[in-house]
Amino acid sequence: MSGRRFGGLGEAGLHIVDEGAPAAKPLVLLHGFGGSLHWYARVAPLLAGRFRVIRPDLRGHGGTGGHHDLDAPAQGRAIAALLDALELDDVTVAGHSFGADVALAAAGQSGRVRWIVLIDQAPDYRDARFPVGNGLLAAPGLGPLLHRAALPPFVRLGLRYGAAPGFDLRTAFDDPDQGVRDYRAMSPHMPRVVLVDRRRRLAVNPLDAQLRALGLPTLVLHGSHDRFYDCATTAARYRATGARVEIIDGAGHSPNIERPAAVADLIAGFLGR
Repeated sequence: MSGRRFGGLGEAGLHIVDEGAPAAKPLVLLHGFGGSLHWYARVAPLLAGRFRVIRPDLRGHGGTGGHHDLDAPAQGRAIAALLDALELDDVTVAGHSFGADVALAAAGQSGRVRWIVLIDQAPDYRDARFPVGNGLLAAPGLGPLLHRAALPPFVRLGLRYGAAPGFDLRTAFDDPDQGVRDYRAMSPHMPRVVLVDRRRRLAVNPLDAQLRALGLPTLVLHGSHDRFYDCATTAARYRATGARVEIIDGAGHSPNIERPAAVADLIAGFLGR
């Protein structure tokens, strides 16, 4: 099924791609900060023969857009409402980076979620390593100005940090400029939501604590060369919750675009498919 806007979730609705047999086990794939549903474009076809694969653009991103209700709890409510509207049960929700926060928020607000997959997201920012100057994107006034003025070469330079050293993100999409397009489509308010507000929220309630509270079967995937979050520390914290943790050798922060076949195989294996 081609991409379509799904109405009924408020003024804007969510833009989604819905693939696979309608009666198959539902799998919702959530992208991260600055991304779009295209960040699973090479994972989804590998899973659509076994699952009903649903890829939304989160609020403030891609074809959904908008500038309000951008934090993880609000995004989670939107995903929970989507599950209700599509009448999906026994759902697996997978989230990459900021999408991991949204996946857990949706699980906490919907009894339809039964399994969780977290991709390259540490429980909090305790050991995070962000690029120099990254905080300027969240500065009041200056951040939105920098977002509007960002030239493609500078966007591409920033995106490189989201993959293992040497990986060319332009090869990960059918459109080599997809990463730039996604960044430009993002709401200029998102950097503050992720870099400032999210830091505070996770300091109080980190994702590993949220997992313990939910008690749902969880798979954690983490690239061995993630430049944002230490692989060993992140793996240890999630294993302590009882989650199954798989390290994807050679991948950076975005194995869904760097190693799509490995991600698809690990998700299918976790779900017994």
